[in-house]
Amino acid sequence: MIVCIAEKPSVARDIAEVLGAHTRKEGYIEGNGYQVTWTFGHLCTLKEPHEYTPNWKSWNLGSLPMIPPRFGIKLIENPTYEKQFHIIEGLMQNADEIINCGDAGQEGELIQRWVMQKAGARCPVKRLWISSLTEEAIREGFAKLKDQTDFQSLYEAGLSRAMGDWLLGMNATRLYTIKYGQNKQVLSIGRVQTPTLALIVNRQLEIANFEPKQYWELKTNYRNTTFSALIRKSDEEIAAEEEKNGGKKKIDNPGIDPIANREEGEALVERIKDLPFVVTNVGKKDGKEYAPRLFDLTSLQVECNKKFAYSADETLKLIQSLYEKKVATYPRVDTTFLSDDIYPKCPAILKGLRDYEVLTAPLVGTTLPKSKKVFDNSKVTDHHAIIPTGVYAQNLTDMERRVYDLIARRFIAVFYPDCKISTTTVMGEVDKIEFRVTGKQILEPGWRVVFAKEVKDPTEEKEEEDENVLPAFVKGESGPHIPDLNEKWTQPPRPYTEATLLRAMETAGKLVDNDELRDALKENGIGRPSTRAAIIETLFKRNYIRKERKNLIATPTGVELVQLIHEELLKSAELTGIWEKKLREIEKKTYDARQFLEELKQMVSEIVMSVLSDNTNRRITIQDAVAAKAEEKEKKEPKKRERKPSTPKEKKPKAEKTTNEVKTDSPGSSAPVTMAASTPSATGEVDAFVGQPCPLCGKGIIIKGKTAYGCSEWRNGCTFRKNF
Repeated sequence: MIVCIAEKPSVARDIAEVLGAHTRKEGYIEGNGYQVTWTFGHLCTLKEPHEYTPNWKSWNLGSLPMIPPRFGIKLIENPTYEKQFHIIEGLMQNADEIINCGDAGQEGELIQRWVMQKAGARCPVKRLWISSLTEEAIREGFAKLKDQTDFQSLYEAGLSRAMGDWLLGMNATRLYTIKYGQNKQVLSIGRVQTPTLALIVNRQLEIANFEPKQYWELKTNYRNTTFSALIRKSDEEIAAEEEKNGGKKKIDNPGIDPIANREEGEALVERIKDLPFVVTNVGKKDGKEYAPRLFDLTSLQVECNKKFAYSADETLKLIQSLYEKKVATYPRVDTTFLSDDIYPKCPAILKGLRDYEVLTAPLVGTTLPKSKKVFDNSKVTDHHAIIPTGVYAQNLTDMERRVYDLIARRFIAVFYPDCKISTTTVMGEVDKIEFRVTGKQILEPGWRVVFAKEVKDPTEEKEEEDENVLPAFVKGESGPHIPDLNEKWTQPPRPYTEATLLRAMETAGKLVDNDELRDALKENGIGRPSTRAAIIETLFKRNYIRKERKNLIATPTGVELVQLIHEELLKSAELTGIWEKKLREIEKKTYDARQFLEELKQMVSEIVMSVLSDNTNRRITIQDAVAAKAEEKEKKEPKKRERKPSTPKEKKPKAEKTTNEVKTDSPGSSAPVTMAASTPSATGEVDAFVGQPCPLCGKGIIIKGKTAYGCSEWRNGCTFRKNF
């Protein structure tokens, strides 16, 4: 008997149908020589600290660092999981062959390998490796089954990731909780979550400490067209540009010096207002714009957050559902390219997009273009970009339909002609002061017609210059103009949204717009496409961050935690990106898994020693989400809050087993964090200090936390804090 094991019951049913197994049994489907069973995602996990040695059950600094001589796995304590595992165990021990039908990725490999290991499977194992759940893809996958040993490096990378997260998460969480926590409150530290939190906190501090600087822009209006005066670049900017081009060509630096004050600007306006504006040059350049790239998971999450305000986690669940409904391909991918073997299937996929016939009709009967910007085997490893499968998409929810629409339109657009544009640059001059205006005109829309009906979000930044058509200017023409001086202020960086945070995680915090450069930095990104959504959700659950409209804001606890951590290894996105690169190299067999773990063990030991040598008596205040909301309400309704507050009605959760339930950065995990709400005094009266003006900034009012008073303007940079 051949036993097939899938990651979910729904996937198992699809596979059983294709294999001709129709007899339903408890925990599996049988027939035609196959028994098709399933897990529910992870059935097994790494052992808890106390399961290695009883000394690790209690949390104390003397037991750190905890480094097991050999890691072990165990069943997750859940009656449903345990029952299903024993069914799987019985099937596997009597099997002639096992086919691993888990999700075709690192996590899927780890889930099934642990189950087989725990079940004591000893028969030969094959691997089903497919990118969609259509009947055609499943049949093709079973016709080309691979040997399990081909995926050993994938398993080793997943195992190294899990053990690395355990080592750092367990040790650093206990270390910081005992050293800096209060009242049994858990301070959760993770290999990926902490650098991600640091990105948000550092951006927030940049904004809080930003000092706007005033500057002026000289513009003039000639023939109803606004021209801007050229500003000379600084020596630093010139040096940076020359370094970028390797000193191959001299950098031109025309224009006036930056306008330092209003008087200087007004003098320039007076100087030129009665003199004629002369057009000195009209340049026209025709060019092309290529269709947007196909989606990988991160770019899909970014687009859904921008367009629909979906969280990264919501988008992942929606695209996973589309995959399981067989209308989209495997979602947990980090490439935007297709392999060459997909090209012959594209006409059939386009034909299956029945709701998009108006857009696909021009492509029918033509030879589809095969661009290197779309089809490139060298850019595809295990899976290709997310595309439709060609199965007719029906019975989708509104949210699923929106995500599917994005994927379908991107796929159609890559087979349309390039968009042809014309860029016109007009130069002018008044009394040797140079002015410029640029306009862009679409000559042939090409692929843009595929997105013509999309409504742009008015709150989004304009990513390109206005596509305005300039009047016809002739070199040498001149005439009157109206100069103007505009007062401007430098702007602080924007807070992270989920979209921009995902991009920052992908590039280890580096701000990159260029697609090619972003691809190069993906190797050093933090987290994996499949886990980044879970990391962000974890930060929400632990009340380290909250959302204001689309913006991600660090809570006081999140800010304090990052400021408390002095070890760069724990909070640097760049250093975490280096570890991620090593994990990818383990997958590619170019780095040794044992060396990676030895490096992590060494790092954990160094962090423990560093924190233990801290002789300050610092403590972190942990504020829960309920208290945070109460404070927000207090700020909005200060008068109403003067009344005696009532006791919260909701029940407090039972004490969690913090000694053995602290999770690491694995997807879906959430460490039990005991939070303490700010409460009124024992007499029930509001503290007289609360509501008074802040003595430090004078703008905010005093609010009360668990162990200290603070200022309501903490979000804007006020650092007032007074312990009880």
